[in-house]
Amino acid sequence: MSALLEVRDLRTVFPGEGGPTPVVDGVSFDLDRGEVLALVGESGSGKSMTAFSILRLVPKPGRVVAGSVRLGGEDLLGLSVTAMRRVRGRRISMIFQEPMTCLNPVVRVGEQVVEAIRLHEDVSRADARDRTRALFAEVGIPDPEARLDAYPHQLSGGLKQRVMIAMALSTRPEMLIADEPTTALDVTVQAQILTLLRELQQSRGTAILLITHDLGIVNELADRVAVMYAGRLVEIAPRVPLLTEPLHPYTQGLLRSMPARGRPGEPLPEIPGVVPRASEWPRGCRFSTRCPVRFEPCAETYPAESHPAAGRRVFCHDVERRLPSEGAR
Repeated sequence: MSALLEVRDLRTVFPGEGGPTPVVDGVSFDLDRGEVLALVGESGSGKSMTAFSILRLVPKPGRVVAGSVRLGGEDLLGLSVTAMRRVRGRRISMIFQEPMTCLNPVVRVGEQVVEAIRLHEDVSRADARDRTRALFAEVGIPDPEARLDAYPHQLSGGLKQRVMIAMALSTRPEMLIADEPTTALDVTVQAQILTLLRELQQSRGTAILLITHDLGIVNELADRVAVMYAGRLVEIAPRVPLLTEPLHPYTQGLLRSMPARGRPGEPLPEIPGVVPRASEWPRGCRFSTRCPVRFEPCAETYPAESHPAAGRRVFCHDVERRLPSEGAR
């Protein structure tokens, strides 16, 4: 069975002093139907810009210049502007990390969801309101009838995020993109939202591309994990082997930087340095300037893709030299 979403060699650039500067640079991955794929990495790695590229929402003057994005076999990059608008919201929906900036502060939240439904479907306002009420109940909004007429400022952060999830689900999309969906919430509400997303994914069979920097959230929700650094993917694997036996030095550094339970007050190991700006990416492996195991080829050539085990992809010279010859191809 083919994947629901197929991204191949995606490349997005912005103008720079020396010419077009890539911010997403040759990214390829699949998302299966009903799967949760986590796209992780530090700020500046290109995670959100990958999502905007898929949706063709790259802010100007940026633009997608190469690659393909296929949803159910349909080439999204080849669609007209009008056809792409029909895809957004109906077949792919997005949940943003700051619901207050996405909800209109002077329009009742129920009406905002009603309008989202009627934008994509030929239904009456009464039917759309009935569906919105049912959606509010499904996503755990208490007293959904009363909440339909609330304004955003009358709702807590957690309830506003549930409204955004209800809006994203309102047209029964095949796929959700969740961009740091719990960042602005406290820990208890974070857990509730993650549980809700998992329950909805299981009951509806909706595929989710989860964008996050939090590996704790990955452990709670993801089926597979794609690690991104400086515009490129460095490792892709099922959740359990990636979290228990990471292969790429960057993935290992991210995991070491997670707070350890039972050791309060101990300083966390850090990955030295920061993600370089796109205009300053090294010629070879993008992580070579921060990597503790770099050696001669790392600064000069980008590593080829290796397949150390079924379902795993990694881009690292050090991993490749440690693999048996039959394990890398």
